[in-house]
Amino acid sequence: MKRIALALTLSLLSLSLAASAASTGKKDIVDTAVAAGNFKTLAAALQAAGLVDTLKGPGPFTVFAPTDEAFAKLPAGTVDDLLKPENHDKLVAILTYHVVPGKVMAKDVVKLHEGKTVNGKELKIMTDGGKVMVDNANVVKTDIACSNGVIHVIDSVLLPQ
Repeated sequence: MKRIALALTLSLLSLSLAASAASTGKKDIVDTAVAAGNFKTLAAALQAAGLVDTLKGPGPFTVFAPTDEAFAKLPAGTVDDLLKPENHDKLVAILTYHVVPGKVMAKDVVKLHEGKTVNGKELKIMTDGGKVMVDNANVVKTDIACSNGVIHVIDSVLLPQ
């Protein structure tokens, strides 16, 4: 009887530790961006485009994430216009141009000259003196690890050509 009680206690303790470890694990790409606080526009755009569930999925994904400041650089009214239902396809094309399949860390990005995005188009990747540019955007922060990939922060919104 004591062995059964001990086994039951150990099982419950092990389940409790596993649940605790899971709750302290890394967040997915969407939750990480939202928690950072400077990707509100990106989060709203992902919601409007119906891409939240995709970027919460297993991935892995590499996201070149423009900050709210980056979105503010766009001409006045651009973001509001893109968020309209009639511009859904254009918004999806722009957002998926910021995502590369797989987990590409900074040490790997600097070795590349281009990367194929989820929307099928190629991003130009340039390095100069330790600085990395993706198309016309500067990469300002790298390797924000997420449970389903990685985020690299950029200072401009990427627009597919």
